[in-house]
Amino acid sequence: MSAETIESKPEIKNHGWRVTFAGMGINLALGVLYSWSIIGAGMEKEWGWTAVMRSRPYALACLVFCLIMVPAGRMQDKLGPRLVAAIGGVLVGAGMILASVMGNSQAGWIIGFGILAGAGIGFGYASATPPAVKWFPAAKTGLIAGLVVSGFGLASVYIAPLGNWLIARYGIETTALSFGIGFFIVVVGLAQLLKPPPAGYIPPGEVPKPANSTKKEDFTPSEMLRTWQFYLLWFMYACGAGAGLMVISVAKNLGKVSGAGVMAVTALAIGNGAGRIIAGILSDKIGRKMTLFVFFVFQAVMVVLLAIAAKGGSMSAPAILSVMAALVGANYGSNLSLFPSATKDYYGLKNFGMNYGLVFTAWGIGGYILSQFAARVYDGKIVASWKGSFDFAFYCSAGLLILAAIAVFLLKAPHHTLEPSQKA
Repeated sequence: MSAETIESKPEIKNHGWRVTFAGMGINLALGVLYSWSIIGAGMEKEWGWTAVMRSRPYALACLVFCLIMVPAGRMQDKLGPRLVAAIGGVLVGAGMILASVMGNSQAGWIIGFGILAGAGIGFGYASATPPAVKWFPAAKTGLIAGLVVSGFGLASVYIAPLGNWLIARYGIETTALSFGIGFFIVVVGLAQLLKPPPAGYIPPGEVPKPANSTKKEDFTPSEMLRTWQFYLLWFMYACGAGAGLMVISVAKNLGKVSGAGVMAVTALAIGNGAGRIIAGILSDKIGRKMTLFVFFVFQAVMVVLLAIAAKGGSMSAPAILSVMAALVGANYGSNLSLFPSATKDYYGLKNFGMNYGLVFTAWGIGGYILSQFAARVYDGKIVASWKGSFDFAFYCSAGLLILAAIAVFLLKAPHHTLEPSQKA
């Protein structure tokens, strides 16, 4: 293409920052999932639900969320982010409202929160990051992905104390109803601001690939599934996200001092959001692999320390417990920035929505297995002597994190080349 042809193209207004902050705002509403321990504590107090009963809606929401990401990502790629995100807002709102109407009904919460809200979170989350990263050059992928998903992690900063106050004053049903109405309005409204760039758009500062390049930049979902790198990424993501989601699901129960649990949830949320941005920026500077290794090892150490602190003693002071929870949140949050960035690096932007949806199934399956495992350990359903403690579950998750850290050194980008007939 000649220089004259390039210069004759009309200038395209860059909506990147507007889309980025709209996506962040959507995730600030969808992040109600990370405040489940506050809702669960209310269920235990008001209704006497056991840890296993409380974990079911949360674990199912995680599982539905990740499974819906695959078709939602496909719809986002084909139909655009506005419609798909709006569907997410409707489903989250309807699910929370249904749960509030059903009251003390486990089936109501499983259907309302676990299935409907879980699906809504998947539709909204799948639509927030892809349109944002497409407006920016590859050198900013980590930063932009981190900013968008930071909203999901930071949500508990306001949802945890607000939910705790609403439950204490009005009960769980009214709290769920209020959240359902609010999230419906916010997500559907902000969805209208999501706009991807036109086809062929080259972000300022991006270097176009040479016309004679033989390196395959964009993989279809079926091509991605035929690479071993996908399965290694999936395993690492399941370990990192599963460990974090397990801690999040029980954070309210960690403190021995009154009020320490709510402080831990809020601190974890601040770390969760900040960790996504920090990891994104760091990975743009030193690379995804080294950043993953650092965060996996640090997370393993922090999970063990948190298990020790939860037993009591000087380390269980609310301030110390909150710092630990914030660090666990930061390490966990890094996964939600690094893995979409790695998926984009390895498999391209053209099918990013569905490709990342497939990678993201690791998040839900890892979270479902480990949160259920922690609940069963705590209830003494695995070994009676472990009842009332999360220690064994925490130590197992630390072991998985070390395995993920080792796996980082096996990871490398797929090296597929284009056939002559496939070149543009």
